[in-house]
Amino acid sequence: MSAKRCYILPIAAACMSALWLVSSGPAMAASCGSSGAGFDDWLSGFKQRAAAKGISARTINSALSGVSYDPKVIRLDRSQHSFKLSFEQFYRRRVDDAMIAKGRRLMKTHAGTLNAIEKRFGVPGAVVVAIWGLETAYGAQKGGKMSIVRSLATLAYDCRRSAFFEKELLAALKIIERGDMAASQLVGGWAGEIGQTQFLPDAYVKYAVDFDGNGRRDLIHSSADVLASTANFLKGHGWQRGAGWGPGTANYNVIREWNKAEVYVKTISVMADKLDGR
Repeated sequence: MSAKRCYILPIAAACMSALWLVSSGPAMAASCGSSGAGFDDWLSGFKQRAAAKGISARTINSALSGVSYDPKVIRLDRSQHSFKLSFEQFYRRRVDDAMIAKGRRLMKTHAGTLNAIEKRFGVPGAVVVAIWGLETAYGAQKGGKMSIVRSLATLAYDCRRSAFFEKELLAALKIIERGDMAASQLVGGWAGEIGQTQFLPDAYVKYAVDFDGNGRRDLIHSSADVLASTANFLKGHGWQRGAGWGPGTANYNVIREWNKAEVYVKTISVMADKLDGR
């Protein structure tokens, strides 16, 4: 999702723009590490920093008690590659007629919800459903089964991008703190992506919407929350109601805030056109 990714992951074509670029800040440098040896000491320090940011002792203890360093996350982080595909190559790999047909069926199934979302946020259903399909095949892939808290704690401790991932870990605690999810329910991608359109926690905190009215913002199980939150993200980045979304438009540039990879942006645009019957 999001303004978050700049490379393409096989599972959900994720592209996290900030991940490659953010280095650890001075406050992190003394305590980060390249192996698990110092993780427990780092975690103790992070708990203090989280408390200073207003996270309750109850949330800190429930979320971080027993959390351990995960070397698998580091291996995945180090083995990622940027795929240099043409738009045609990428589109053929990710989208086919069956995917478009399923998306159109889902647009009919969720027509009432999508109409309400467009009325509130100004984003057409075709665009939101295109993102949903491209990220996790309309929720079928779920985005992974790894512990978000453990993965983010490991990456926040790792020296490569400590500041970025500490911010995301703190945001994950905020999700738990406000009652949207328990720590045990926060499962997803190895880099912390959550739910059916792959929000990172900071974006989750900023843009997640309780659209089904159950009192929780649930981007893993609630399709209404997923679709509305995705639209809210686009609105928050300047989506223009009633305007097009093709190359050269302002809304095309807003899609780029979701994902920086040009092939990804164009795929969302073209896929939305097809879902919309254009």
